[in-house]
Amino acid sequence: MTSPTVDDGPRPGPTPRQRRIDLGIALTVATIAVLNVFLARSFGLLSSGSAPSVIEQIGWSLAVTLPLIWRRSHPDVVVVLVAISYIGGQVRGSQEQQLVTGALFVAIYTLGAWGRDRRRSRRLRLAVIAAMFVWLGVAWFLAHDEILADGPPGASGELPPLLAGLLNSIIVNAAFFGFAYALGEAARRQWQLERRTAELRAAQAVAGERAVIGERVRIARELHDVVAHHVSVMGIQASACRRMLDKNPERARTALTAVEDSARTAVEELRRMLGALRDTGGAGEQPPAEAALERVDELVIRAREAGLTATCNVYGDPVPLPGSVSQAAYRIIQEAVTNTLKHAHATTLDIRIRYLAGELEVDVADDGRGAVPGPTGGLGLIGMRERVAVHEGVLESGPRIGGGYRVRARLPLSRALAVAGEQR
Repeated sequence: MTSPTVDDGPRPGPTPRQRRIDLGIALTVATIAVLNVFLARSFGLLSSGSAPSVIEQIGWSLAVTLPLIWRRSHPDVVVVLVAISYIGGQVRGSQEQQLVTGALFVAIYTLGAWGRDRRRSRRLRLAVIAAMFVWLGVAWFLAHDEILADGPPGASGELPPLLAGLLNSIIVNAAFFGFAYALGEAARRQWQLERRTAELRAAQAVAGERAVIGERVRIARELHDVVAHHVSVMGIQASACRRMLDKNPERARTALTAVEDSARTAVEELRRMLGALRDTGGAGEQPPAEAALERVDELVIRAREAGLTATCNVYGDPVPLPGSVSQAAYRIIQEAVTNTLKHAHATTLDIRIRYLAGELEVDVADDGRGAVPGPTGGLGLIGMRERVAVHEGVLESGPRIGGGYRVRARLPLSRALAVAGEQR
């Protein structure tokens, strides 16, 4: 398996601060190069019968060094100008050697590190290096007759002086240009890695924000499902108790008992959920064992205690369900029952659970007025849609023909069972 490569996009240009730095460096190098021209002349390095004037000598030094002002903004143009000026100064025999050689090195390095098009930058650098070696060959051809056959006085060694000098020039120049090329490549790779690191950090930050938002939505959904259902039942039972307190104290006592049980159950579920949230060493978002489809009978009992004629029927051959699917199905039924108790003014409630080929279907219908709370169905229906969407299922909700309201959800089982098997 090959490792992923770093994306080689175009490198952005230098910042204003980097441009100012390049300006300062180039002016400093140019100033030192001009000073070095006068030092070389005083030492006799640039003295010959065909030596040009001092103005031309200074001009060639400036032509090589001043383009470094734009080395990061236009590295391809700079390397061409520096290379041409470098060779031109050597042809005229009027060039200061030390500073301009460093300028050529910097120009080749910068093109590798800052070139916009990496492939074009490589070709241009190789072309410049090849041109330098061609010039080296031409220079040796023109000057070979000036070199003594036996070398300078005192020369000794295993190779002829002319061959030794040629090999020395080739090795030194190969090391010089090779190092400039390699250093530019290394600098470019370093920038690529830094950019990829920044992109990964930004992606991690976005993923972290999404995870926080998702967790908040999950907590809000769980709190709504747990609290809304039991508080709705408590409100209905309390209302029944108020109406029956004088007429039928026994029924009022029964209603108060149901209110007490619902309050206790709500508090217990809240404690379980808050405990799961505090648990930092758990295995992720695992649904509580209590919030499962097996508890649908409790919802039916509470609906009956609230005065509804409630039934629950199971169709098909039940299969073991993953915890997440069981929880989602239970919460959908719970929310549908809660909406019936709060908004429908119904008298009957019919819950049907169907184990179909490859999917689980839950169907909750009542004979109420079929009203939908709010313009989008309320937070409860939003929570149902989110639960179904997590499992790539389908949710249908709306008034029934002939009166009443229906919520029907289908949750695929094949994918859920496969995921559950992988987790085991």
